[in-house]
Amino acid sequence: MRTLVTGKQMKAVDAHAIVTVGIPSMVLMERAAFAVAREVKGILEEGVTGRPDRGAAVWSVCGTGNNGADGIAAARMLFLEGVSAGVVLIGQPEKGTEEFLQQLKIARNLGMEILSREQWEELCSQGGMQCRVLIDAIFGVGLSRQVQGAYAECIRRINGLRLDGTVECVAAVDIPSGVHSDTGQVMGEAVSADLTVTFGWEKRGTVLYPGRSLAGRVVVENIGFPPLDSLKPEVRDGEDEEETPYACTYGPGDLERIPERAAYSNKGTFGKVLIVAGSENMCGAAYLSALAAYRTGAGLVKLLTVEENRLILQSRLPEAILATYTAGQLMEGREEFRKLIDEQCRWADVVVLGPGLGCGAYVEYLVEDILTMACSPVVVDADGLNTIAAHPYLTSYYTENIIITPHLGEMARLTGQSIPQIRENLVETAAEYAAHYGLTCVLKDAATVVASREGGIYINTSGTSAMAKAGSGDVLTGIIAGLLGLGMDETESARLGVYIHGRAGEVAAVKTGCHGMLASDLAEAIGSAMGGKKAGNAAEAVLQSRDSEEKR
Repeated sequence: MRTLVTGKQMKAVDAHAIVTVGIPSMVLMERAAFAVAREVKGILEEGVTGRPDRGAAVWSVCGTGNNGADGIAAARMLFLEGVSAGVVLIGQPEKGTEEFLQQLKIARNLGMEILSREQWEELCSQGGMQCRVLIDAIFGVGLSRQVQGAYAECIRRINGLRLDGTVECVAAVDIPSGVHSDTGQVMGEAVSADLTVTFGWEKRGTVLYPGRSLAGRVVVENIGFPPLDSLKPEVRDGEDEEETPYACTYGPGDLERIPERAAYSNKGTFGKVLIVAGSENMCGAAYLSALAAYRTGAGLVKLLTVEENRLILQSRLPEAILATYTAGQLMEGREEFRKLIDEQCRWADVVVLGPGLGCGAYVEYLVEDILTMACSPVVVDADGLNTIAAHPYLTSYYTENIIITPHLGEMARLTGQSIPQIRENLVETAAEYAAHYGLTCVLKDAATVVASREGGIYINTSGTSAMAKAGSGDVLTGIIAGLLGLGMDETESARLGVYIHGRAGEVAAVKTGCHGMLASDLAEAIGSAMGGKKAGNAAEAVLQSRDSEEKR
């Protein structure tokens, strides 16, 4: 498990290290600069594009804050090792921080080439800006306003040099300039980096999109900060403000959280999953959720669906138990149907509600019956969520054992917010909904967020764009249900389910290609993603490469 921090949290850690612990700011800065210089030197030695004829020059483009001071120090270290390294200053140097002015003085004393923004622009326009690596040290994690004016022009220039091949690699210091450290949003303009060297802990902004796509390869360096648990809450977040929890993300080591299958066991040992899903001509969602629950390890899966789906589901997934009903039966014989629902819910250890249910008039009653009668964990997805959004009184039946799994459109319907509003505040939206209703919220996006009722935040880093296909969400629902059936709690099932789901997508995409993957391929890859049977040499190589990178 890796911890993710906000910009405010990182600034609090930095202040605690300097003021309370007594580590001089310049010591931390020198260690940060050394980490950047080491990564850049590695790029210079190994080559970026395999063109050894290119010059080995490095330009460090620096703002006047401590991020800029880091950039000057990194350039100086490279310069002292014989690399042709220079500094470009953006902003008014005389207004720089104390550390910035000290680093600038050292660079000048060493005779390094230091250009103003205007001189750099002129050099670029004359075609004299040839370098292997450009260090982006304009803004750090404290950026809270839109980037405008000369700063915006500078960032556009950096991106243009990278795009046209003038610069082979852009290395960002702590976070790409212009990316919000908390949300990953672009603050007007943002640097597109190939590498980000960040300090202490990874920032939320390089895990959430679009910041994640702008950060390139992220290297986390320990530069001597004290452990996070050594900070008191009031130091971390301010005495008069509510404590903000640290977020986390999972890696391959977290697969050890999956419960082992006891030797002395039977099918009932590993959970009975009831999947209430499917409507006429919409049995695919029910099939995919059931298949995923079985592939994740559930012992028994029962599908409660409309009678029209019986034949195809029995033929596609003979391992599943079927219980069927008709819309007329539900609407006209309410008391008898409620008895049926009560009986099915008593049988189940886990209930899935919603995939492919459609929007028939009877669905409202079905959702109400499940929410009022189920005593085991309930995973609500798709049309279950749409029904709740259309009939808000159903939220009064929410309990702490409910997990909801909305995508952005479904979350918009649930909250009344627009999709752009939610996208810009993904973590806050999930956290507020989870806290308000006392449940677990899995807000699905390219970087899915899981918010627990206690306030914990998980941001997912596994997965691939190949998973953007119909049915992928149904597979996730089944995975979460399968983990619940194995005995995991709601929060852990949601977090690990999201991670395994993304990992399965990576395995499946190797086999099928990014464009050709289907949701059924995703479900079939679950066992490999969980560390079961080998995925095949190519898929294993992809996962091993990813795993080693995450561990590093």
